[in-house]
Amino acid sequence: MDAPLVAVVGPTAVGKTAVGVALAERLGGEIVSADAVAVYRGLDIGAAKPDAAERARVPFHLLDVAEPDEDFTVADFGRLAEAAIADIRGRGRVPILVGGTGLYVRAVTATLSIPHVPPQPDLRGRLWAEVAEGGAPALHARLADADPISAARIAPGDAKRIIRALEVQAVTGQPLSSFHTPEGVRGVPRPGTLIFGLDLAREALYARIEARVDVMMASGFLDEVESLLALGYGPQHKSLQSLGYRHLLSHLREGRPLEAAVAELKRDTRRYARRQLTWFRGDDRVRWVSIEDRSAAEAGDLLAGLIRRAGEPGENEEEFR
Repeated sequence: MDAPLVAVVGPTAVGKTAVGVALAERLGGEIVSADAVAVYRGLDIGAAKPDAAERARVPFHLLDVAEPDEDFTVADFGRLAEAAIADIRGRGRVPILVGGTGLYVRAVTATLSIPHVPPQPDLRGRLWAEVAEGGAPALHARLADADPISAARIAPGDAKRIIRALEVQAVTGQPLSSFHTPEGVRGVPRPGTLIFGLDLAREALYARIEARVDVMMASGFLDEVESLLALGYGPQHKSLQSLGYRHLLSHLREGRPLEAAVAELKRDTRRYARRQLTWFRGDDRVRWVSIEDRSAAEAGDLLAGLIRRAGEPGENEEEFR
């Protein structure tokens, strides 16, 4: 029988990577990253990729698999993740999916109907030009008319997802929302999956977010974005519209004061964390584990014990709290 697929999810900055590493060491596992920014080469600090010490402790998969100017899709992630999981299992190891990109996690832990629509450069160029001229909310209003279900799921400022939804509809003649299974965006759950959500009090989570952004800036995040610009990458690329990168681009390209850009980054990261929590709390397969007073090592011990006992009669749900 295949080893179960274990997933460790939760909001940004909650400590998923550290707990995932500790868990992998205890289970003889390898980590499959489920982060929509970490797939891009050169987007390191802003993606909070695992550092050299963490990568030396356990193998990581699906980091640095795309160039910043590539349009890496959910379908691409699903294909590569399935291959990585099969490879890990084939070597007698345990695959551990770790990340906070909800749709990436669901693409592996459930069966989704994903439209296989390749990028349309000309259409995208026109839509990005409209964003530059009138802002993403104007394009979001168009999407709301054409596909209100998708528009309700996409934030008015999330230009890359708005453009993708309009692109799918233009190519297929169907709204993006129509490609979801009858069960909706949840898809059909796949058996043999254990999903754990890391839970932390909101105030503590926000403090971690503030501290993480400060560490990112002190570690050279602005230099990283400048280097990407020097290589010819910019706001026209989906990767650089992601959290953090678009904020620093507003400073470098539009003259926005750095202090204001960083403050906005912290605010938007808090908002993103709330959206992640809403997404994962809407999935009743997720077993929430409090890490309030636990180190990453202690959380790894707890999860390893729960996984080993999974399915045993009389499992005590109190252990998750």
